Amino acid sequence: MGLFPYQFRKFQEDLVKAITAATASSSHLVLESGTGTGKTVCALAGTLETALKENKKILYLTRTNSQQQQVILELRRINESTPVFGVALQGRQNTCPLIQHDAELKSGTPEELSKLCGEKKSKTISGKNGGCRFYQETIATNFEEIQNYCAETLPTVEEFFDYCDQRGLCPHELTKDLLAQATVVAAPYVYFFSPFIRQRLLDWMNISEADLIVIIDEAHNLPEYARETRSFRLSAKVLELISKELDDFGDPEVLEGISIRDLAEEIKLLLKKAQEEYLIEDDGMIPPDFLEAGLMSSFSITSYALKAAAESIAEFGETIRDAKRKKGRLPRSYIFSLGNFLQLWMETYEEFYVKLIIGGDNPAFEAYCMDPAIACLPIFDCYASLHMSGTLSPLNEYRASIGVPEDAKSIILPSPFDPARRVVLYADDVTTRYEDLLKDEEIIRKMEDYTVAVCNACRKNTAVFFPSYTLMDRFLADRIVYRLKQRVFMERKGMQQHELMAEVNGFKNSQPAIIFAVMGGRVSEGIDFPGSELEIEILEGIPYPKPTAKQRALLHYYEIKFGKGWEYTVKAPVTRRLLQTLGRLIRTEEDRGIALILDKRATQFSDKFRSTLSETPVNDILNFFIDKKS
Repeated sequence: MGLFPYQFRKFQEDLVKAITAATASSSHLVLESGTGTGKTVCALAGTLETALKENKKILYLTRTNSQQQQVILELRRINESTPVFGVALQGRQNTCPLIQHDAELKSGTPEELSKLCGEKKSKTISGKNGGCRFYQETIATNFEEIQNYCAETLPTVEEFFDYCDQRGLCPHELTKDLLAQATVVAAPYVYFFSPFIRQRLLDWMNISEADLIVIIDEAHNLPEYARETRSFRLSAKVLELISKELDDFGDPEVLEGISIRDLAEEIKLLLKKAQEEYLIEDDGMIPPDFLEAGLMSSFSITSYALKAAAESIAEFGETIRDAKRKKGRLPRSYIFSLGNFLQLWMETYEEFYVKLIIGGDNPAFEAYCMDPAIACLPIFDCYASLHMSGTLSPLNEYRASIGVPEDAKSIILPSPFDPARRVVLYADDVTTRYEDLLKDEEIIRKMEDYTVAVCNACRKNTAVFFPSYTLMDRFLADRIVYRLKQRVFMERKGMQQHELMAEVNGFKNSQPAIIFAVMGGRVSEGIDFPGSELEIEILEGIPYPKPTAKQRALLHYYEIKFGKGWEYTVKAPVTRRLLQTLGRLIRTEEDRGIALILDKRATQFSDKFRSTLSETPVNDILNFFIDKKS
């Protein structure tokens, strides 16, 4: 308890005690505690008690890079009284100086960038051309000086990047070297849930899973994240790129009379056939053996021969990757991706996967993993783990989904904030219900009018949250930005971290201003907006998932496995996204804010939060702030 650096607020002492007890007993704790209750510092204080006594290390996993900053800031406060060294780690895409100046490298996967980095470091050490000037400067610098700087300041990733940039050093390489001395490491999910990267991280930290305490922040995101990490696809664009790669590197036979191009062209035909026969709007379920049966029939080969061909394709692709790596290029081979895809596709278990045809501009075959527990197994090899979120209920669904041991404890602590300080209104003449939008497109116009009226009349920092980027794009296509009197900032799909933070900081510093974001995105989770930085939210509908084949398959899988398909795959995730989004309004005891949900279905969540019908939202919101002043 002596590590907690502040005066305890309501429930915080209970929170630290529960975390300390679970960690000390080498067990796993599932914890829900309301948004804004200081879970980050409580988690650090509680787990550090055991880590320092038992010589363990803490891996603090965050869903996004922006959430790491809070970990480092809280660690600094603890460090003021109890010296503890911590490091924040991000991927090469954000911390490699070479990548920041090379558009091709920015698109590289962690594995590709790791291979390329290894080649450049080897050339640097041997004095050959094609090395890395940042690595050269890094190995020549005084590492003790770097250690002292980091121990004294505990820099965030951004601060350390700037420090290294001024000296021509590589922050990624230096961070890896610092990990062995760190008691706390903050990193994105991928560093643990990708098997390839996890092994690298454990090597850098010089530790085994058995001596690791894992904290999973915003754990409500973990089931879907884990499913995505074990899913894979082959798209039409990749097949086109394979054709170009074959033109450059040749087209060897992988079976007698059958070349890689022959197989790739047949897969294109099967992709088209799957679209024609099984695609319904966004996607469609295909027979589990559709692709391999089609290839075996077309070429009159056995499944054994097809597996041998896939292996040969991957081996040829690997030679291409090696050739590119040695030339200092991104070691990417689409031919390798094809071989790897075919091998994985034929090895998947129908019990855990559904095979799909995905539509759109880039149609694809996808094997979607429906069981997140497959990717989460390594958590429970660790010394202890803490799974925490402000919106984790129902806890039974979370525990069952990722395979939490039955003897693990679960705790729910309520928010300490006065619920009267957050008011939620809703309008009952609009909705984003899919069937209703198909019948009446004017609903979108009415939602846009509500949004414009509230933003222009209330003149407060306002976040407009959309259930999807698709709906946001519709609003933008309707030129809503030109109807708004305040500056509009935006969270866009695929934004780099520095781009997003520039938008967020611009929004915070341009009061009054507006920010467009997505429920379930980085702005709606893990970024704080205290005081006047955010006073109004407009939720453009309820973020129900579209009834795709993938969603139906997942619902069916959970219905068979747990008997609660709808509750676990629809109602629970939607509730969590709503509560996370509404949680941005109240981050301290002094905060006060109001939200308007533009969807009549808000009443379906009355057991989770109180909402009031508003027939005149602008007046009701203005009156809320008048009452605040009085």
